[in-house]
Amino acid sequence: MQIPLKPLPVLLAAWAFAGFGAVVGSILGSSAGKPGLFAGAVLGGILGIAVAIAVVTKLHWLSLGDRWGAFLGAIVGFGIAVPIAVINLRTPIMPILSCGLVGAGLLFGVGLARGWKRGA
Repeated sequence: MQIPLKPLPVLLAAWAFAGFGAVVGSILGSSAGKPGLFAGAVLGGILGIAVAIAVVTKLHWLSLGDRWGAFLGAIVGFGIAVPIAVINLRTPIMPILSCGLVGAGLLFGVGLARGWKRGA
């Protein structure tokens, strides 16, 4: 049975968890210098995406069958958000807003995955 998607809470959860993971990862990676800071942010963001998907699935905001589409879409959104955040590190608002692309990508990935399942 497919659970109805709750788009706004899912978007906000992905945004928050990916952003928090990126911040924590960059803090932990900063001891290895600038490359470690960026690598830690990327790995932390990806881990945050995985945690967000686990949480929203547990809360029944996302179906079990939608997890892979959600994960792949969120990774694409994160891949778009990273260069935007890096270019705008001097301003606090753009890195925060760019994490919203993770949630948008997640929702897009779920939509694509559901479309493919219906077409199959």
